[in-house]
Amino acid sequence: MTGALSPRYITSNFDKLLRDIEKHSIGLDGWFDRFEHAQDVNYPPYNLVKESDSAYRLELALAGFKRDEVKVYTEHNQLVVEASKNADNDVEYVHRGLASRAFKRAWTLADDVEVREVKFEDGILSVHLSRIIPEKYQKKFWYGDI
Repeated sequence: MTGALSPRYITSNFDKLLRDIEKHSIGLDGWFDRFEHAQDVNYPPYNLVKESDSAYRLELALAGFKRDEVKVYTEHNQLVVEASKNADNDVEYVHRGLASRAFKRAWTLADDVEVREVKFEDGILSVHLSRIIPEKYQKKFWYGDI
């Protein structure tokens, strides 16, 4: 075998591949549970930008939310973003086209990825993420500064 997936695993039976991997793994139960129960959620819309080989930026469109209505935290290798609007009982809408429903989104982070910075500007929440590269894998100059 050349290292590629066996031909018996195709997109139509991807769940079989996961079950077979799960049979031969130890300690990945939580990962498989998160993968199986993942929801196909489209709100809020987001971008995931690769800035370099070790840096990423997650951008979420949060039009209509204020900074104090948004929470960003990490827990159990997950990045969680949640928000809820404060009740605005004094406003009578003729038309309400901006979504302002409460939400909670989570992304699983690899063990070597950490949140470096969180910004909220102009309705965009930016979460800057970095892959931690152990010192023994970092580029080192022993002679000269090339």
